[in-house]
Amino acid sequence: MLRSVFLAAARSSRLERLVGAVPASRSLVRRFIAGDDAEEAVATARGLVDDGLTITVDYLSAETTTAEQARAVKDQYVALLRRLKGAGLTPAAEVSVKLSAVGRRLDDRLALEYASEICAAASEAGTAVTLDAEDHAGTDSTLEILFELRKEFPDTGAVLQAYLRRTEGDCRELATPGSRVRLCKGAYSEPESVAFQDALDVDKSFVRCLNILMSGEGYPMVATHDPRLIAIAEDRARWFDRAADEYEFQFLHGVRPEEQARLAAGGNVVRIYLPYGHQWYPYLMRRFAERPSNVTLVVRSLTQRQ
Repeated sequence: MLRSVFLAAARSSRLERLVGAVPASRSLVRRFIAGDDAEEAVATARGLVDDGLTITVDYLSAETTTAEQARAVKDQYVALLRRLKGAGLTPAAEVSVKLSAVGRRLDDRLALEYASEICAAASEAGTAVTLDAEDHAGTDSTLEILFELRKEFPDTGAVLQAYLRRTEGDCRELATPGSRVRLCKGAYSEPESVAFQDALDVDKSFVRCLNILMSGEGYPMVATHDPRLIAIAEDRARWFDRAADEYEFQFLHGVRPEEQARLAAGGNVVRIYLPYGHQWYPYLMRRFAERPSNVTLVVRSLTQRQ
């Protein structure tokens, strides 16, 4: 129920204006969003890399409804990658891209063309791209574009969502040598026919998928703030005798920084999902929808020194 509330809130421009007018929201935005532009994102990334963390940067754009908007998003990523390289932040910093932002809902061929240009810019910068997951209706086309991109850019990462019933099968298909796969719970409102509705069922699916990825030949990227799932991932990595550089943990910027530090101090690769751009409001609402307990983490982060 809370997931539906937050997803509905993400679509409300009136509520966005109300939240944006609250002074406390500015502190929240500063804590969890790198800034409005690439310059601020690079500066924030610098501080995180200096703390021993790695980064994946996400540009928060408005919904793409025209080819011109898709091209503008592509250009933003190409310029961002040049900035990251110029700042000496690659390969520690990579980028995450939603294919809908570069035109997938308009034309798969357009999205493939622009994603290829971003991947080429990433390769030139000495880093990689991960394709973000979206709602279930786009999963097939996203994976098809992924496989096309991997022909030239094999380090292109995938994102799989444990709450989708199909994901175990996708994990088996993607647990191949060199395959980078981010496993998360999922953040969209989906029907019961395609997605688990109960939180416990989602967690069980996450563990099953994690076992497939950890036992496979790819590179698992474990994206969760859940202490139990983090502990299970640590255990599975030991069980399957994975070295510290053969998998990684991923966190949202600003969430559980003490856990980020603990894992990094233990020799783990810890990557921070670092968003920037003016479209911070729908991003935060989707994160709350993904796991409503993130609201508690946010409140705690704002009221305590970490």
